[in-house]
Amino acid sequence: MSSLLVEDRGAVRLLTMNRPEKRNALNSELTRALLDALRAAHADDAVGAVVLTGAGPGFCAGADLAEFKDLRDPAAADERAELTMNLHLIFAKMPKPIVTAINGAAMGGGAGLAIAGDLALMAEGAKLGYPEVKHGIVAAIVMANLVRQVGRKAAFELVALGEPIGAARALQLGLVNRIVAAENLLAESLKLAEALASVSRPAMTETKRLFYEVADLGLEVALVRGRETNRRMRNFGKLGGKK
Repeated sequence: MSSLLVEDRGAVRLLTMNRPEKRNALNSELTRALLDALRAAHADDAVGAVVLTGAGPGFCAGADLAEFKDLRDPAAADERAELTMNLHLIFAKMPKPIVTAINGAAMGGGAGLAIAGDLALMAEGAKLGYPEVKHGIVAAIVMANLVRQVGRKAAFELVALGEPIGAARALQLGLVNRIVAAENLLAESLKLAEALASVSRPAMTETKRLFYEVADLGLEVALVRGRETNRRMRNFGKLGGKK
């Protein structure tokens, strides 16, 4: 059985993490499959947006600790960390929008994936958290994205205490866009992704690229980047650019 299910719903590619017996914990196989699937979606002109969700009652339990216990070779551990880093990085680098449908518990690396999407919908009963500190480890790679999305005090509380939060608190912190009844989550996520996929492809590409670029720049430099994008899009319009 594949650890990742891939299905096209019109212009939306649905990716479903498929290790329900492990609460979709991220072993190397699933991590690599996700990275490869996102790269494939990026390269496929028929795909306009992506939805990521989990099979079974959980979204993703984070790293597969059983696998990590066997990573005694420092080189193998570094390779695994590099794979994880590249997976989290591609969410922002990929020009096509990604919607995460958080159907259940999203913990540690799973929480990192949940908030890595450009938009996130969360089921009413789902939980999100960074429990690494309770296991004597650090929410290391996923911390970079977390501190860019919420205030420092809230982010530190999440990673320092390791307590999970519910959907209402996640919405309050701005980690998700909407709370949806569990039975409607996938349909609503696909509907949102369809709307994103219907947007002019060049406009969406430039919007996402500029959004993530200016988020980490000073105001003056960010305004210059915006002006450059404005110029590119005006020239594109003059050339009769379409979706």
